[in-house]
Amino acid sequence: MHVARFLLAGLLLLAAAPAWCQRFGYVDTDYILGKMPEYGQAQAELAKLTDTWQKEIGAQKLDIDKMYRTYQAEEVVLTEAMKKKRQDEILLKEKELKDYEAKQFGYEGQLFKKRIELNKPAQDKIFDAIEKVAKAKKLDMVFDRNGDLTLLYASPTHDYTEYVMEELGLAKPTQNQPGKKGPVKTVAPPKTPATAATGKKADASADPAFETDSGTPDTAPAATRRGTKAAKTTSDGKP
Repeated sequence: MHVARFLLAGLLLLAAAPAWCQRFGYVDTDYILGKMPEYGQAQAELAKLTDTWQKEIGAQKLDIDKMYRTYQAEEVVLTEAMKKKRQDEILLKEKELKDYEAKQFGYEGQLFKKRIELNKPAQDKIFDAIEKVAKAKKLDMVFDRNGDLTLLYASPTHDYTEYVMEELGLAKPTQNQPGKKGPVKTVAPPKTPATAATGKKADASADPAFETDSGTPDTAPAATRRGTKAAKTTSDGKP
C-alpha cells in the first residue's frame, strides 16, 4: 500500500516536472498602448466621432422637446384626431432617437466597430513585438497583466514590458542597457618598513599594518656579511 502511494507521488512529480522548467513573463499592454503614437491618434479620432454623434443626439432631443412643448401649448385647441397625430409624431421621434443611440453607442454599434478598426493596427504591432521578444528570450508563455488573467503577485524579474517597447522603438534610453563601468581602482602593494640594519628612517608612506614572518629582513649582500663576521672574530681575539 505504501509502495503504491510512493509510486503514484513519483508519477505526479514527473508529470509536473515539465511545467517547472517552463519560462514565462508578462507585459503591460495598456502601458505600451499609451506610449504608441498611432494609438493616440486612434483615440483622438474616436473622441471626435463620439463628439459628433453626441451633438446629433443632442439636436434630436431638442427637436423632440420643442415638439412636446408646442403640443402642450396648443393641446386645448386641438381635436382628438390632431392630438393623436401630434402624439404619434413625438413617439416616432423618440423611437428614432433611441434607435440612433443604439446604432452609434450600443453593443456592436458604430463606436464599438470603429474602436476595433482603429486600435487593431497598434495591437497587431504589439503582438508581433511580443512574439519576437518571447522567441529572443526563450519564453514559453507571455501573459498580459491587463487581460482576463488575474495576477495576484508578479516579480519584476518577469516583466518584459520594456523589452516589447524596445522592439517597438518606444523604450527609454536608460532601460535594458548594460550598466556603466565604474572607475578602475588600483591597489598599491604595501611597502616593506625600513630596518634597523640599514640605519635608515622608516618611510612615511610604509604600511604600518604590514607584517613579516621572518622578522627584520637582512638586506646586506653576502660578501658584506662575511666581512663583518671576520672583523668581529679578529677584534675579540678568538678563532
